[in-house]
This record gives sequence, structure tokens and C-alpha cells, in this order.
Amino acid sequence: MADLSTKYMGVELANPIVVGACSLSKRVDTIKKIEAAGAGGLVLKSLFEEQVQLELADFEQQLEQYDALYAEAVNLFPKLEYGGPNEHLYWIAEARKAVKLPMFASLNAVSEEVWVDYARRLAETGVDGLELNFYSLPLDRTLGAAEIERRELEIFARVRDAVKIPLAVKLHPFYTNMLHIASELDRLGADAVVLFNRLWQPDIDVEQEEEVASLNLSFSSDALLSLRWTSLLFDQLGAEIVANTGIMTGTDAIKAILAGATSVQVVSALYKNKLTHIRDMVDEIGAWMDGKGYESLGAFRGKLGKQNLKNPWSFERAQYIKALLGFD
Repeated sequence: MADLSTKYMGVELANPIVVGACSLSKRVDTIKKIEAAGAGGLVLKSLFEEQVQLELADFEQQLEQYDALYAEAVNLFPKLEYGGPNEHLYWIAEARKAVKLPMFASLNAVSEEVWVDYARRLAETGVDGLELNFYSLPLDRTLGAAEIERRELEIFARVRDAVKIPLAVKLHPFYTNMLHIASELDRLGADAVVLFNRLWQPDIDVEQEEEVASLNLSFSSDALLSLRWTSLLFDQLGAEIVANTGIMTGTDAIKAILAGATSVQVVSALYKNKLTHIRDMVDEIGAWMDGKGYESLGAFRGKLGKQNLKNPWSFERAQYIKALLGFD
């Protein structure tokens, strides 16, 4: 029987299938099902600073909407304060107690001080590590790429100094130089980089002529972007490389590991196929390894990293001439 054990952020996992941050983990009973289905690890639903801010505004509006309704009653409620992220932190602590599955928190903040404060508080819940999600739309046209990246690196450095637990950074694919930003995060002490964040995209209803929310699930072909950068980054970082987006089957996970990934994250595959699909993916990886004679993931991880390719240009060329001519 093949050994599928691996690591995420240096934390030991029984297998490389990590359930990514999503609403599947917002209930403790579902987290128990994820563990029973055989996941190697779980990234909990993200704590968003903007969500906390919106909830605070709504809380204050509800408290104040009937203030001064009568001259005798200036307000109807005693002095109350919004709990901020406390509900999220309490839920994580309770989830941590409920399962033995390696569990990681996820954070997306706006202001630098909140990044550090929330990171500290998440670290105190007992999670095994923390995944930082930096992505936000740069809406200031005077802001250059170098300044955006500099701020992200400074925030990471402050969080790294503030917490002792392992840290990962979930990257988006729009950096000017992916090799540079990943290398800088590695230099500053990142334990893993996740390739890539699947970004929410709004849609337009042409009949109603209005914007609509859309839930676009991944397909296996979406994994090709992370496959390219996983191969190019393999053996270039001390940090682990984790493939995300488009990992729908055990075969997709095998491809990512061949390119150099230590583990993979799945979300869309579970929405499409239910939680029992985790076991199917694990079994598929194990069966493939047995058939190939691989006793461990390390025996083939990075076999198709850039340094080991017969044709190193395969992942380097943005316009691959031979392929283009072949499709003509």
C-alpha cells in the first residue's frame, strides 16, 4: 500500500487532499463529515475584516433605528457593543475541539493593524496554521504594482513576527513576476504558497440589465495555470507549493504533485460530487501509485518540475510556437 502522507505548512497530513476555505466548513457537523471522508487537512472558512465591518454597521443601525422615538425614551437598549470577530474565533475554537483533523485558519483583512491583531487572535484558537489571503482589487489608478507588492510583503513580515504558528500565503495569478513575489515571501518565512486563489467574479443579466452574483465552479482545465507555476517554482523555494483551483479528481492531484506540489486544495470538486468524493480522490492517487510502483509521494513529486523536464521550454513559453503550429 502506497504511503500518501505529506505536509502542509510543515504540518503532517495523512494524504495531500486539503479542503480549501469555503462555506463547507461553517458547521461543526460538516467538519466532522470532512474528517470522516478522509481529508488530509482543512482550511476553515475565512475571517474577512470587511464582513466584520459590515456586520458592525448593521448592528449599530438596528440598535439605533428606534432611538428617540418618544421624548421619555432616548433609546430602547442598554449599552451594547458588537463582538467583532469573536463569534468566528469561538466557532474555530469549538471546531478545533471536535476533530483531530489538521485544521488551518484563513484571514483576509484590509488595514495593517487588523491583519496583525486578527492573526494573533486566530493563532490562539488552537489551529495548526494560518493561511493569509491578500487579494483585493486595486482601485486606485495611481498605485503601482511595486507599491502594492511592497505593502503585502510588509504585512506578511509583521504577521510573521506576531505569530509562531505556520503561515501560508494564498496567491492570485496577477502578479507581474510570480517568481519574485513567491521568492520574497519564502525569504520572509512563509511555510507554503498556494497557487492560486479562485476569485469571485460578478456577472450581468442582460434581460434584467443588472449585475448579478455568480458562483462559477472550477473545471480540471482551470488547473493548468497552477500546474505551470508549480513546475517553474519547484526546487526554487524552501516553502511548500500547494496547487489550488481546478483540482477535481485524483488525476488532477497527481499532475500537481508531478509538477512539484506538496499538497492540493479542493473545493469545487466537493460541491459537484459531495464530500465522499474525497475518498475517491485519495483511492485514485493510491491506485495510480501502486500501479507505478511508487511507495511515497516524494518518489515522484517534482518529476516534471522545470529542472527535470526533457523540454524545459514547455512551461516557460507564453506563446509556444511548436504547439501553435501543431494546432494549425
